[in-house]
Amino acid sequence: MDAPVKIGIIICDRYRTCAGGKCLRALRNREGAFARYRGKEVELVGFATCNGCPGGNIEYVPQEMKKNGAQVVHLATGMVVGYPPCPRIPYFTRFIREKYGLEVVVGTHPVPENYYQTHTNLGTWDAGVWKDLTAPTLTDEETRRSYD
Repeated sequence: MDAPVKIGIIICDRYRTCAGGKCLRALRNREGAFARYRGKEVELVGFATCNGCPGGNIEYVPQEMKKNGAQVVHLATGMVVGYPPCPRIPYFTRFIREKYGLEVVVGTHPVPENYYQTHTNLGTWDAGVWKDLTAPTLTDEETRRSYD
């Protein structure tokens, strides 16, 4: 059997009290951005917040995750669905790739339907960059509803 893919998850600090239930469920079920791991073993080696705007932990947390064997860092779905979504996601992605040589995936669990509807109505994700950033976590309506 292949070695497990080792991943870390960085969540938005405004959700710092989150227990990670949706992320862990999606990881177990290989849903949302974790669908890329279907048929593969995955090991979670780190879970931390960005430490709040402007994301001070982004400078240090990936290093700790890498020391623990992380190959991929996921920026949690909360960074995309929050009101407003994190405007620093593109920078965080480039920084982590450049500084630590880690692959970065935007998203963890599927976007919940209630967030999907609100952001659709607001036109939040109409711009090209947001279409790309939300793509890994947009699923069918039934799955989105199950994450409400």
